[in-house]
Amino acid sequence: MRLDRLFACAVASAALCAAPLAAAQDTRSYVLATATTGGTYYPVGVAIATLVKVKLQATHKIDMSAISSAGSGENVKLMREKQAPFAILQGLFGKYAREGSGPLQPDGPQPNIRSVAMLWSNVEHFIVASEFAKTGTVDDLANLVGRKFVIGARNSGTEHSNRFLLTNLGYAPEKFDLVYLGFGPSIDALQNGTAAGTNPGAGPPVAVVTRAFAQMGDKVRLLEFTDEQLKRADAGTGLFYRFVVPAGTYPGQTKDFNTIAQPNFLAVNADVSEQDVYLITKTIYENLPFLQNIHAATKEMSLKNAVAGLPLPLHPGALRFFREAGVAVPERLIAK
Repeated sequence: MRLDRLFACAVASAALCAAPLAAAQDTRSYVLATATTGGTYYPVGVAIATLVKVKLQATHKIDMSAISSAGSGENVKLMREKQAPFAILQGLFGKYAREGSGPLQPDGPQPNIRSVAMLWSNVEHFIVASEFAKTGTVDDLANLVGRKFVIGARNSGTEHSNRFLLTNLGYAPEKFDLVYLGFGPSIDALQNGTAAGTNPGAGPPVAVVTRAFAQMGDKVRLLEFTDEQLKRADAGTGLFYRFVVPAGTYPGQTKDFNTIAQPNFLAVNADVSEQDVYLITKTIYENLPFLQNIHAATKEMSLKNAVAGLPLPLHPGALRFFREAGVAVPERLIAK
């Protein structure tokens, strides 16, 4: 009897000790990789992570935290190495991941990555010192050849997107004196005269572009795209489209700014559970006003635009939510 009592006590003690451990293990803490803090990825990523934490941590034990990174290029690596199961990526990097092309060619296709939703447009903001803006269009990039051009942080989405666009527009990137800096330092370089131009592509209003015009006024100018230049820049990929930044978006901007954009999208590793991705997707779309109060770029988000321009198949959890919500999902976005 004494042995039986000891055994019963041992079992009870083990159960009590195991309960907190099991509860802790049941909590899923996800990392969302964004980009540098001066652009749009980081504040929107923080908003998404905060929303998930507030809405799902207590009820479903789903937690999320956003981290800054060098951008899309590094984010693909973080996802592949399972350091960040979620990331915000440029549409161009979704194409590279699908094909194993561009800067991802050494790593090959990335079959682990799935789409969750289109978030907002990544809008090109080629900004140069006014002395080089003779036509006001991207043809003026010819005046920067041999001069310092901030192409973005190394291995960032900004760097590779700029390389893609410059090449397609007819300018070999190496013909510029390339500088590798994040958004904030790129504008500092423009302001102190150590760079002639840059392109901090992001969802408007881009904080650093606002700062540039607030501090430099007519000493800098945004370069526009004609329809013919848009066609050249896209090079037949179908990723880039016309985007008009309304007058008044930036200090001193008295007329609409005609540029181009590509989609930014939320990506997830394929091995994240269907239920968790379903709940996260549902939470995002049921709380769009929260995100739209954090950053104006997310005002573009809606169920109508949720799958527009996605370069990779949807995760089953996201697909399940969109079908429930009545979103028409193209066959190409359904994983085989």
